[in-house]
Amino acid sequence: MTNPPQRSEQAMFDLILATARADERIRAVIMNGSRTDSGAPRDPFQDFDIVYLVTDVAPFANNRPWIARFGPQMIVQLPDAMGDTAPEGGSFGYLMQFADGNRIDLTLYPVAKVGEMARDSLSVLLLDKDGIVAPFDPPHTGDYLPKPPTAKQFDDCCNEFWWVATYVGKGLWRGEIIYAKTMQDEVVRSQLMLMLTWYIGVKTGFTASPGKLGKYFPRYLEPALWQQLLATYAGAD
Repeated sequence: MTNPPQRSEQAMFDLILATARADERIRAVIMNGSRTDSGAPRDPFQDFDIVYLVTDVAPFANNRPWIARFGPQMIVQLPDAMGDTAPEGGSFGYLMQFADGNRIDLTLYPVAKVGEMARDSLSVLLLDKDGIVAPFDPPHTGDYLPKPPTAKQFDDCCNEFWWVATYVGKGLWRGEIIYAKTMQDEVVRSQLMLMLTWYIGVKTGFTASPGKLGKYFPRYLEPALWQQLLATYAGAD
């Protein structure tokens, strides 16, 4: 079985907006994320991060087959319905990976709480039937820029890195490779990534985003330093 051809960006926007216009319960549409960022590279795997402001979230959350209108799905995740406890009102999300390669991360948010909604600097208002959403500034990465560390934050980062590095050595000596790798890749590495984020911040005057999980590190790290970082991603041998 072959997957359908990937729908174009415009086709996806048309579908997202047509769905909203045809449903009186959907009063506004906001897009967040990298598709609003003119500096983000374009590729076929970019999500459509969409917020529907709706009159009532429950009918959408309780009628899950309604998302079939967006196309054949490969897999869906409902982050607000995961775990053993029921979701507590508020917003509800559908993360939808489609068979054609497109993905929509859709958040349903109650119109009544629009004044409480966090405003992301990477936001574009696509539709507002009632004029209920205050205008956004032109999208920018301001919310995602690193902040200079305090002296204590810097010291804490260094201490955590070197302290937990001893756990890695202990695990290797004992032959406990999973323990050693976990300490290295989850704890020690997180401090290294934090330090490199600050390093990039200093180089750029804290005006450039390193991207999620170091996505843009190759833009800002010297080639030799980048290669050194890559060399830390060793295998289990």
